[in-house]
Amino acid sequence: GHTTGPSLNNDKLYKFAYSAEVYVDQVKASLQKSAGYRISSGVDVNLLWRNPDNDDDQLIKITIRDVQVENVNERPAAKNIFKGKSTEKIIGKEYLEALQRPIVLELVRGKVKNFYSHQNEPGFTQNIKRGLASLFQLQLHSGATREVDISGKCNTTYHVRQDQVTKIKALDSCEIEKQGFTSHNQILDVSTKATSATIYVLEDGFIKSIKAEENYVLLLNSRRKTGAKIVSKQRLELKSVQAGPGLIAGKQVASVIKTLDSSYVAVPLVAEPVKSECKKCPSLSEHWQSIREHMYPEKLPEAQAARSFLSFIQNIRKATKEEILQIIRSENKELLPQVMDAVTSAQTPASLEAILEFLDFKDASTSTLQERFLYACGFASHPSEILLKSLTAKFKGDIANEEIRETLVIVMGALIRKLCDREGCKLPAVVEAKRLILSRLEKAKKDDNVRMYLLALKNALLPEAIPLLLKYAESEEGHISNVAATALQRYDPSFLTKEVKETMNRIYHQNRKVHEKTVRTTAAAIILNSNPSYMEVKNILLSIGELPLEMSKYMLSMIQDIVQFEMPSSKTVRQVLKDMRAHNYDRFSKMGSSSAYSGYITRGPDVSSTYSLDILYSGSGILRRSNMNIRIFDRNAELHASQVVIEAQGLESIIAATPDEGEENLDSFAGMSAILFDIQLRPVTFFQGYADLMSKMFSATGDPINVVKGLILLTDYSQEIQLQSGPRASMEFLGGLAIDISGGMEFSLWYRESKTNVKNRVAMFVAGNTEVDSFFIKTGMETTLEVETTLDFISTVQFSQYPFLVCLQMDRVESPFRRYVTKYESLPSGRRYTARRGKAELLAGNEYPLHQENSNMCRKVFGAKSDSSSNWF
Repeated sequence: GHTTGPSLNNDKLYKFAYSAEVYVDQVKASLQKSAGYRISSGVDVNLLWRNPDNDDDQLIKITIRDVQVENVNERPAAKNIFKGKSTEKIIGKEYLEALQRPIVLELVRGKVKNFYSHQNEPGFTQNIKRGLASLFQLQLHSGATREVDISGKCNTTYHVRQDQVTKIKALDSCEIEKQGFTSHNQILDVSTKATSATIYVLEDGFIKSIKAEENYVLLLNSRRKTGAKIVSKQRLELKSVQAGPGLIAGKQVASVIKTLDSSYVAVPLVAEPVKSECKKCPSLSEHWQSIREHMYPEKLPEAQAARSFLSFIQNIRKATKEEILQIIRSENKELLPQVMDAVTSAQTPASLEAILEFLDFKDASTSTLQERFLYACGFASHPSEILLKSLTAKFKGDIANEEIRETLVIVMGALIRKLCDREGCKLPAVVEAKRLILSRLEKAKKDDNVRMYLLALKNALLPEAIPLLLKYAESEEGHISNVAATALQRYDPSFLTKEVKETMNRIYHQNRKVHEKTVRTTAAAIILNSNPSYMEVKNILLSIGELPLEMSKYMLSMIQDIVQFEMPSSKTVRQVLKDMRAHNYDRFSKMGSSSAYSGYITRGPDVSSTYSLDILYSGSGILRRSNMNIRIFDRNAELHASQVVIEAQGLESIIAATPDEGEENLDSFAGMSAILFDIQLRPVTFFQGYADLMSKMFSATGDPINVVKGLILLTDYSQEIQLQSGPRASMEFLGGLAIDISGGMEFSLWYRESKTNVKNRVAMFVAGNTEVDSFFIKTGMETTLEVETTLDFISTVQFSQYPFLVCLQMDRVESPFRRYVTKYESLPSGRRYTARRGKAELLAGNEYPLHQENSNMCRKVFGAKSDSSSNWF
């Protein structure tokens, strides 16, 4: 008659054999070679009490005995860390005693209503008992329910067929105190999958056997071959039924428990968080001393710098404010910027407090450190509201250096976007920072201030800022309209309303006023990238004959690139090209040197990366803008990895040429602006004004100007997992980038030649650690990937004739790529087993094929150069 839950017979002792196994390995590896361990024991179960008023309310006593700890896979004696050690020696006497103390469960209709144990028992042993107790919870009819066990409150589905019950637990639905964080961008993050199934076989209304298995799989999104899995298995098998103790008489559960043992208390069945103490870990300053030599600026583009950066972050996350300050205050000027990168990237309350106490924004002499701190805030993987609040407070205070003030507000924009992406748009600090930027922009009078707030909006990408950006794009000129237009270009096309497209069409076709070429081409790019109508595309094509020569050539190149690279609007463009008025020889045979081109850097099963390179010249052959972008895509997300824009204007007077229409009043200027991992950085000026230009030209060495140098935390994933057999696991992936981007512009009046060079040197290091921590043993796997590479982009222009000669080169040097996997098992005594495998290869260098026209031109440039010896100022 017991249809609702399993039932035990009176006066019987059920003797079971129990084992719990843990395996850690690579995702596709078979379990025979995994790291791990097995705990096995006997388990005695007997009925203590049955409710006289309800047969389905029973108290059962569960006792663990004869505990053994062993390897999960056969190991030769030399590699067996348990060899020659008794269980008491491995687990420890008091822990073993605690583990073998009985527990009592109150089962009502098969569900655990109360879990009784001794109060001050160690968390680790209590969790192993909870893992065993949770196995006894089942229902004998099919259906879905929400129930509480060691994993928390979870959605559980039961399938019942005669004497077999299958229990499926949806682990992602479990409500349990979770610790950890994920990376901001999906491409840089990690995907996880978790499953749990338990199969019960019943006999005579009670359990004959239980097999439970739980799997956690973790994959690096950018390289899905790299990952880890944890498999946890539990088995309980009935060995015999013997005569056992009789029942305890009583009406209430409480009185029965008191009679049994007054030291029993009801404790939650949900696991309690526990972490074993590290006994031999180095202090923060000891760790810093061991990696310090790899952190000098000249060593930054090496993988070892990125590796040291990640290990330093992990140690800072465990440190106090005082320990962090001790290192910051004692370090020299060369190393401090790298310390700033690491301390800021740690993103703990202690690290933020330490930095804010150390940095004085009223002191201009430490501006390099202030800038490194601010950029590291911008790249934060999971920024907090407190960080944005602290920066807003600094912005309202005194700042000695104007460039730092500008960087600060630009970074505030980036933090607003990151917090909004995580449903934090209504947080008080975010609301306050948005209000501050928008209201100050409307009040700003000086061009430099306007530009600063526009750059902040270019990072924040607030939907409510679009009307303001449209106003500045259309009514202003020079830098201002340019920044506003490029800010609009960064929005997702879904935000670009009819009003935005109308404004962009007015700017491109100059319906209200004359605009510069740079702004007009940006407006055209926005139109063509946001689902353009047939007429919009047709009007752009019809305008090509009427544009200045270089702009005509640029627009043609852009249209051809859209068609060849299969961009979203290529279908519409192809339809328009069937119309002979839009597509004819007169339009498509324009001379000029400007160009736009896109291509693939890599195409992989997980992610692909593309580059786009466009260059616009003025009619007299001087560079107006070169724009180099690298984007990374997967099936669902995109990351703007880098953009380097070099802009110049008003340089015609140097070579006594005539400026183009709408550009007669532009001041001489050249500068560089960069976006790195979706964050717009503060632009760098090469020179501003004619006098500055002349002094720089005559003293120019052609040495590159450093745009970005530093260490960036890209992948930052950490999760604590409660395994249903009792132990806790942690899964961690960190990816760091050491980067050095420099750019230079050289000019030779004598040879009428100019040259720009952008050098990207990067080293990347990814470290994953998956570990299962039972207080007496740790087992896990470490995975590392490292790569070092350099990408050079050079453009050479000879403007001694028209059309002038332009040669673009994009090269990647050969790059070492190394990966290692280390599996380990270790005891607190220091006894350790490790197995390491690795592979190192050299990825071939590559000179990227830009378009055919460019290849022809490079032959001419370098042919001409060999005739005359080159000499640069």
